[in-house]
Amino acid sequence: MRIPRIYQPLSLISGQTIKLDAQAMVHLTKVLRLQVGDALILFNGEENDKGESGEFAARVNAVERRSVLIEVGEFMARSSESPLELVLLQGISRGERMDFTVQKAVELGVSRIVPVLSERTVVNLKSDRQEKRRRHWQGVVHSACEQCGRNRVPMVEAVKSFAVAIADVAETDSLKLVLHHRAETDRAALPAPRGTVSLLIGPEGGLSAQEIAAAEAAGFVPWQLGSRVLRTETAALAAISVLQWRWGDFTAEAKLK
Repeated sequence: MRIPRIYQPLSLISGQTIKLDAQAMVHLTKVLRLQVGDALILFNGEENDKGESGEFAARVNAVERRSVLIEVGEFMARSSESPLELVLLQGISRGERMDFTVQKAVELGVSRIVPVLSERTVVNLKSDRQEKRRRHWQGVVHSACEQCGRNRVPMVEAVKSFAVAIADVAETDSLKLVLHHRAETDRAALPAPRGTVSLLIGPEGGLSAQEIAAAEAAGFVPWQLGSRVLRTETAALAAISVLQWRWGDFTAEAKLK
């Protein structure tokens, strides 16, 4: 049986006993049905004092009506991170589509996610709802890290307008890509990145011609994956996969390092 991994946003020290937060408690007892003595793994997304990412062996110490106590064991240095630092600027899509994109992007190794409000965004996110949705997407990230084995937790940034999102990366030393099916630059023609790769994907209706022009003026390279028009969630995951194959850890060479 696979040992479950649980994210906890608190300081973890070998030998201490901690109380799980409410969400993790329900997941551990109602879904996983762990009992006293069962093993699990804890991680908090932080590095140790040696700059190592990793996780803690742990064991269920007590299961009470309103709390679950966990004994924190040995720290185990382990990293499953790609050498490619990839930032996804994702046009916000409806409900489960956005959740799916965030979840799979984390599994595929993105470093950071920026939700973008663009001209064709159909989701009505007023300012008072934006932080609530951001916290929801961050929760999706935590669950994805638990599942896929990542110990570094990608950050979901605050929702940004299209103009602010591209301006924030315009002056950075990164390879900036805007994906759309009318672009003439294919995968093989991409210049090798010197640092971060910033990938801009539109929402359900894609980016408008004006937005594509603005992105290109800000230094984004137009890029297409093929002759077919992809859904927003398909486009993001296909593009991330290609970039990980080209410069990340989806290659045979990366496995040999």
